[in-house]
Amino acid sequence: MKCPACSNEMTQVLVDDITLDVCEDGCGGIWFDWFELNRIDEPHEAKGADVLHVTVDESIKVNHDAKRECPRCEDMPLMKHFASVKREFQVDECPRCAGYFLDYGELNRIRDQYDTEEERATAAQAMFSDLFDEGLDEIAAESAENTEKAKRLAHMFRFLLPSYYIPGKQPWGAY
Repeated sequence: MKCPACSNEMTQVLVDDITLDVCEDGCGGIWFDWFELNRIDEPHEAKGADVLHVTVDESIKVNHDAKRECPRCEDMPLMKHFASVKREFQVDECPRCAGYFLDYGELNRIRDQYDTEEERATAAQAMFSDLFDEGLDEIAAESAENTEKAKRLAHMFRFLLPSYYIPGKQPWGAY
């Protein structure tokens, strides 16, 4: 398999029961197949220690802004997105096979951000709350206001029209 960053031939490395593709003696990038990254992305997961120190060829310069192709899927560009809610750096992910390509040192950075999945989830919840809670509260208040307006309008029609036309709280009625 060719490295998406430097086109070097990647080497398969067995880490416990996970087979990773590592750009050994190249740019030092690591390819993680579907869900493999989740199994070694925390510091207490000793499995990842084996691939934290990859031999890198310092003469290879990697363009981090260049578009990259998935090494598993033919003609599938990798998508860049932030690795965590801290938005400190981006990783590459394949939208088809859900594999990840991490440049040299990015696994260390991911592992250094949070000690556990609970800390990661708490940080994500805090960020989402900061970004969206106020807006969601406004939408809920506006929705409640619109619901009250609709109920008043329905009550007005009940008052104005005889019960023959709107007999009350029928299953098909407004309110």
